[in-house]
Amino acid sequence: MYDDIRKNKIKTGIIVFIFLTMITLIIYYIFYALDFGEYAIFVALTFSIISTIITYYNCDKVVLASVKARPATKEEDLQLTNILEALMVASGLEEKPRLYVIDSKQPNAFATGRNPQNAIICVTKGLLEKLNYYELEGVVAHELAHIKNYDIRLSAVISVMVGFVIMISDTFVRFSFRLGGRDNDDKGNSNAILMIIGLVFLIISPIMSQIIQLAVSRRREYLADATAVSFTRNPDGLISALRKISSDDEELDVASNSNAYMYIVTPFKNKEKKKSNIFSTHPSTQDRIESLEKLR
Repeated sequence: MYDDIRKNKIKTGIIVFIFLTMITLIIYYIFYALDFGEYAIFVALTFSIISTIITYYNCDKVVLASVKARPATKEEDLQLTNILEALMVASGLEEKPRLYVIDSKQPNAFATGRNPQNAIICVTKGLLEKLNYYELEGVVAHELAHIKNYDIRLSAVISVMVGFVIMISDTFVRFSFRLGGRDNDDKGNSNAILMIIGLVFLIISPIMSQIIQLAVSRRREYLADATAVSFTRNPDGLISALRKISSDDEELDVASNSNAYMYIVTPFKNKEKKKSNIFSTHPSTQDRIESLEKLR
C-alpha cells in the first residue's frame, strides 16, 4: 500500500507538469498573436504557473461546485456521520474528512481533496436512502481508503485541470476567429495557424483526459475495496452495496466525463460493463465482487 501511495504522489507531479506545459503553450500562442513578442513566453509561464497553483489548491471546491453538493449535517444525515466517526479509528487517519451530499436519487459516492488533511467524502441522497447500515459503511470505508492511499489528490487534479485546459482551448479558438481577417496577409496567416493549434488542443484535450484517467489505473479501485474491508472486517457489506449501486437505473445529472471516474461505480449506466476492458475507467462490478469474495 505504501508503494502505491508513493506512486500516486509521483503520478500527480507528472500530471501537473503535463497540464502546466499545455496551458503555457496555449497562453503563449495567444499572447504571441497580441504582439507581445519575446515577452509572450514569460507572460504565458507566469499565467500558467499561477493558474495551476490556484487550481491545485481549490480543486476540491471546484469539484463540489460542479456537482452542486451541500454539507452533511448530524440533523439530516445522522447515520452517515456516525459511520464516519466509527471508521476513523480503523482507518488510521488523523483528520476527519468533511461530508457532503448531492441531491440525486442515484446511489453513488466519491472522495476528493488534495491530501488527507483536506479531504471530502461526497455521497448522493439516493445512497443514503437505498443502502442499509452495513452497505453504507462499506461505501464510506471505500472512500476513506481512497483518501488514505492518496488517490484523491490524483483524481481531483485530473478532473479540474482537464476542464481548465478545455476551457482555455475553447477561449483560444474563439479569440483566433475574432482576429481572423482583420489584419494584413501575414497576420491572417498567423491567425490561421493559431486557429489550427487551438483546434488541435480542443481535439487532444478530451483524448488526453481519457488517457490520463486510464493511467490512474483501475487497480486503485481493487486496492480501495481491499483496504475498505480491512477497516470494516465485513466484505459482504461492500459486495451488497456494489450490487445495489450498479443495478440502480437512476441517472446522475451532475456527472460528467471529466469526473465520472471518481465515483465508486460509473454514474453512466449505459457504460456499465459485465467485464473490464482496457478502455474502462472502472473495473466491472462483477470483477470487483469476485475479488472481494476471496477476502471472506
